Amino acid sequence: MRTPDEAAVPAARSADVPGTDAAAPAGGRPSSGLLARAALVTAALSVAGSVLGLVRDQALARLFGAGRETDAFLVAWTVPEFAATLLIEDGLAFALVPMFSLALARRARGTAPGDPVRALVASTLPRLSLAFAAAGTLAVVAAPVLVRALAPGLPDHALAVDCTRLTATCVVSFGLAGYCSAALRAHRRFLAPAAIYVAYNTGIITAMFVLGGRWGVRSAAVGVAVGGLLMVAAQLPSLLGQLRHRENGDGTARTTGTENDDPARPLALALFGTVLLFALCRQSQVVIERFLASGLPSGAISHLNYAQKVAQIPMTLSLMLCTVTFPVVARAVADGDTERARDRVERDVALAAGLVLLGTAAVVACAPQMVQLLFQRGAFTAADTAATAGVMRVYALGLLGQTVVGALARSYFSAGRASWYPLGVMAAGIAATAVIGALAVGPWGVAGIAAANAAGITVTAALLLAGMGPRSVPVRVPRVLGDLGRPVPAAVGATVAGALVADRFTGPGGSPAVALAAGAAAVVGVFAVLGLALGVQGVAPALGSVRRFLRPVTRRLPHGRISIRLPLRPGFRPRPGSRPRPGSRLRRLRRSR
Repeated sequence: MRTPDEAAVPAARSADVPGTDAAAPAGGRPSSGLLARAALVTAALSVAGSVLGLVRDQALARLFGAGRETDAFLVAWTVPEFAATLLIEDGLAFALVPMFSLALARRARGTAPGDPVRALVASTLPRLSLAFAAAGTLAVVAAPVLVRALAPGLPDHALAVDCTRLTATCVVSFGLAGYCSAALRAHRRFLAPAAIYVAYNTGIITAMFVLGGRWGVRSAAVGVAVGGLLMVAAQLPSLLGQLRHRENGDGTARTTGTENDDPARPLALALFGTVLLFALCRQSQVVIERFLASGLPSGAISHLNYAQKVAQIPMTLSLMLCTVTFPVVARAVADGDTERARDRVERDVALAAGLVLLGTAAVVACAPQMVQLLFQRGAFTAADTAATAGVMRVYALGLLGQTVVGALARSYFSAGRASWYPLGVMAAGIAATAVIGALAVGPWGVAGIAAANAAGITVTAALLLAGMGPRSVPVRVPRVLGDLGRPVPAAVGATVAGALVADRFTGPGGSPAVALAAGAAAVVGVFAVLGLALGVQGVAPALGSVRRFLRPVTRRLPHGRISIRLPLRPGFRPRPGSRPRPGSRLRRLRRSR
């Protein structure tokens, strides 16, 4: 079966796959509605991937329980966790999307004798593939040392080493998947990149159920290897279709010449180094938190882990728009249109802030109901629910900082040049997290670690915003601060209202699902009213879209004041001057009026 991207080639017009794949001609500006639809599709597939991730975790617990085997696998799981951040989500994409955007801009201008995009692929993909293979081989060989460093007291060291060697293959597959995702997003093709985690988790779940009886928990590690290959396979047909065709500056499509006609752009080692170190530094926050929590009573790491998984959902969804528009910003910078890039970044930060604060209000207001509905069963008791909900409320205070960091970091690398400033401020934030966490873990326990996380990432966000200028897209900092502060009162009011409503539905015999639904509805309603009054960006268009969706579909006839609701025969239009037949539906409707 052909993918939608393949069907769009060679024409690649917005009418082919609206809102998802074909965004605009190569040099055109995608509309706001088109970007919103692309962000919606990306968010929907990301949610589907997250749901399958939850199913994956539940299948792991059902098949293998919670003991020596699962502990060994979770140590090996550190490899794909870091690889996903470095090679797919943040690191590699920050470097490759601007490079592909610059190549696409050169292609659209028609100044290069060959195809700059294919020249870029020819110069970067072989070298990066060798680097991925070398890193994966090193992880396989050094698996015993790695396991001993991560979990020196692990009972089943040999099993953890086996699982680590199997999961280490994802370094190659994740690297190739990240390369494909960056290239497709630069081409404004978002459907295949958004579906990779659906394919990935499907591979893991299938492997566990098919091979679990014979191989035990090693089947989950095999699933990681298989899922990585599926991530590449999900995107490869679309990417090959894009590389076979090109668009000129006027938007017409034709096949490319040979890539040897155009000098290849050298591999920017400094750029790759800065973005990978930035992503690695940001991911190290998890290691610091787990290290600090390891000295607390049993269950502290689990409470922190569950709280983060749930609380990060609003941040992940709010950054979907930035993921979609990052190629647009990079393309504007490549075209020299700084004003367009600045307006896009400012609008993205404002919209993402409003969305994440809405999610933060829901998390803080309904945290006990969320945790009870998702996790309270079996060995997960009511005491665990209360502890996790408390941690989640504290952790949610840093969601705005997480979103601002994710949105602004893309701007620093949008020009395709190395920038050490984001790495420096991320290191400052990590240092703040470590110091504050070490001081707070004693008196406040795991809640102190969550507070240190929120404080550290807020420091990073403030420093990133203060450094916007010559190093990145020169946004207007006072305007951005105003856009960030405007939704805060709305979020506070929505939090109070949602908590009061959710508590009224919570009690002995009460359903957490009903309480959560009522509390979330109150949060959304109050936030919409206050946001509209405060002029929060995005609230008025969202309410207008809801009104248009809920408005009944009517058709006004030219010879009578009657509004008939569908269904009508497709294409039905009464002839001018005609009269309805006796006994017809139209005649009965007119008499009833």
